[in-house]
Amino acid sequence: MASDMDQRTIEAVRRFSRFYTQRIGVLQEGLLGSDLSLTEGRVLYELGTRSSPTARDLCSDLGLDPGYLSRILKRFEARGLLKRTASKADARRSQLRLTASGKALFSDINSKSHEEIAALLEHATAADRRALVAAMAQVEKTLSGAPATGEIVLRPHRPGDMGWVIHRHAVIYADEYGWDGTFEALVARVAADFIDHFKPGREYCWIAERSGEILGSAFVVEQSTDIAKLRLVYVEQAARGAGLGRRLLDAAITFARNAGYKRMTLWTNDVLVPARRLYETAGFVMTASEAYRGFGKDLVGETWERDL
Repeated sequence: MASDMDQRTIEAVRRFSRFYTQRIGVLQEGLLGSDLSLTEGRVLYELGTRSSPTARDLCSDLGLDPGYLSRILKRFEARGLLKRTASKADARRSQLRLTASGKALFSDINSKSHEEIAALLEHATAADRRALVAAMAQVEKTLSGAPATGEIVLRPHRPGDMGWVIHRHAVIYADEYGWDGTFEALVARVAADFIDHFKPGREYCWIAERSGEILGSAFVVEQSTDIAKLRLVYVEQAARGAGLGRRLLDAAITFARNAGYKRMTLWTNDVLVPARRLYETAGFVMTASEAYRGFGKDLVGETWERDL
């Protein structure tokens, strides 16, 4: 039996499904003003965007029952929307192609779909649309179970990033180390201080992003004329093991060196074993440690440094 948390998650997903299907009109009798059902519309889309698929291809990719798909294809043929030709690779199979009428119907429905979504998003700001695209990418990744694809880029911070960095630090460290809300308060102070006293050319924030999804961060701030401090380095679990942490660290070291700093320092904790290993491989050396009570735990804070 699912836990209470799982039950809440299930109900949230079902509620969103009900909301979205109503918003995009799939509960209407015909799809986008046509006499096609939602499934027929999806089959038409696949036929209109793919190069001569077979019925087996469609069954496999769409998860459709072969008999159900066969009835849909026969209706399309009867309406003059579809034609079949023998496959050159296997004469026992037929390749499916839309006729001129089929292509015209597909073009009409496809255009209406674009217009409907554009109207749905008309009220949203550019930032809202970026957030929506990122959220949908996360939904797709989570539900498909497939590994994320696309290049991870390191970009400078922009409005809204600090709130996200604070949120993810708080959630990740609570989940993985059991730290309490005082850690979130510390991260919020560091982020606010960075914004309030930002020094271009001497300080920098990197946001790691893939297809609109934020995967990590790293900050360099000025501790003194000669010493740069590394702060708020984190990598999302989904992006770990691919060298992103080292990319962020290398970017920070290179920036600090080019900015004229002579030394870089950072503060961490002994329980953050992967991070400590990363710092050590990048040439940092632990110069001080001290036991303390913080974030709801008994911890050992550590100072690490390296020359630039």
